[in-house]
Amino acid sequence: MQYSDLGKFIKLKREQTGLSLNRFAFEADIDPAILCRIENLKQGIKMNILENISKALNTTPAKFLTEFENF
Repeated sequence: MQYSDLGKFIKLKREQTGLSLNRFAFEADIDPAILCRIENLKQGIKMNILENISKALNTTPAKFLTEFENF
């Protein structure tokens, strides 16, 4: 996978948690509109957002990116 597909992986992981986009965005402390744009590959992801998403998934950014690269 390419890092441009990271949003798709985030969506997959979110869906595996069973959380709606709005609920996951709340848990990750990010704007739902930003998460929607990231998941739909319309916006890049900043490091602070990646940190929040990783934390909401109970992992670290490094482990999350390693899992993405091995997917």
